[in-house]
Amino acid sequence: MKSKFVVTLVIAGLLLAACGGGATTAPTGPIKIGGGFALTGAESSLDLPAANGAQLAAKEINAAGGVLGRQIDLIVHDTKYDMSVTAQVAKQFVEQDKVVAVVGFTDSDSVLASGPTIQAAGLPFIIAGATSPKLPSQIGDLLFFACFGDNVQAAVGAEYGFKNFGKNAYLLWDKGVEYTTLLGGYFKARFTELGGTLVLEDTYEDNATDFSAQIAKVKALPQQPDFYFISAMPYNVGPVVKQFRDAGLTGPIIGGDGYDTPDILSVAGPAAENVFFTTHALMDTTGGTEGIKKFIAAYNKEFGHDPENAFAALGYDALYLLADAIKRAGSTDAQAVKKALESTSNFPGITGAITLSADAHIPRKGVTMIAIKDGKFTLGAEVVPDKVPAP
Repeated sequence: MKSKFVVTLVIAGLLLAACGGGATTAPTGPIKIGGGFALTGAESSLDLPAANGAQLAAKEINAAGGVLGRQIDLIVHDTKYDMSVTAQVAKQFVEQDKVVAVVGFTDSDSVLASGPTIQAAGLPFIIAGATSPKLPSQIGDLLFFACFGDNVQAAVGAEYGFKNFGKNAYLLWDKGVEYTTLLGGYFKARFTELGGTLVLEDTYEDNATDFSAQIAKVKALPQQPDFYFISAMPYNVGPVVKQFRDAGLTGPIIGGDGYDTPDILSVAGPAAENVFFTTHALMDTTGGTEGIKKFIAAYNKEFGHDPENAFAALGYDALYLLADAIKRAGSTDAQAVKKALESTSNFPGITGAITLSADAHIPRKGVTMIAIKDGKFTLGAEVVPDKVPAP
């Protein structure tokens, strides 16, 4: 009888353990995080630096012991700035890679292509640099930003232009992309609210390379505007600025963070003088914050050159923001991470302090205005807009 009782207890114990009734074991192995970036293609001048920044952050976090005693495995796939590829990459993250969260992207169209799949899978998704403030309502409650929204930077562009250059402006935007369309619309809303007048509005196709038709209309104006607001993607910025200058239109040009690419200098050359644009931080080894200087040094050591633009720092911030949330959540459970993200307060990002809440998944951050002078990006101003258009 005694031996049968012992055997019965052993079997019961094994069954209990098999059914999960025994002590649970903390998860082990790497924490898999998806990194969605257009490493090649038209958006790569922003996405590649962002991917580099995220990879640098993962390396630093792992060297410091990881998160919850586990290493970060950042799985990066090239979306090629092709929306069909982007949608497939999102499925790959969910179905094959089995990631617990996703970071990435610097354009809103890519988020629109990938976000629904990531949201449906119940995964937290932190955007590095896509800036449409409509995205949280379009995608869902698991989407968060490391960057400000387009309505914020457009308001800064409008207020800066109105204050420094005058009350009459020209507006041109790329009508084929979500980012440029929204940026132009928010600029118009804030500029006219200030009392400004748009002397002419015009658009162009996203794949345009010749802007002579738009330029002819501007030159036909009886009087040139005080400045030009041109809402353009990184691959259009250099050509449109150069062609405006070649046509003798030398007034100030203002744009958004799509201008934050070395291409504007390499393509437009001296024509880029008197160009101003809003972005997330100035990557400057002399005038930047201590955090920026430290980041630049680490980036240079890792990749052999300084960060190309602020999007490198945004990719870095996005991954650190996620790692911080996982640490505070004490697990990789999606709802726990979501709750931790929504309780983020003054997280010390390279591109500025980040505060999030259940009602605000987009941080309210200051905007850096860059002035191009003598072939270099220089600090024009650090601005918090007086008023921001509704998303």
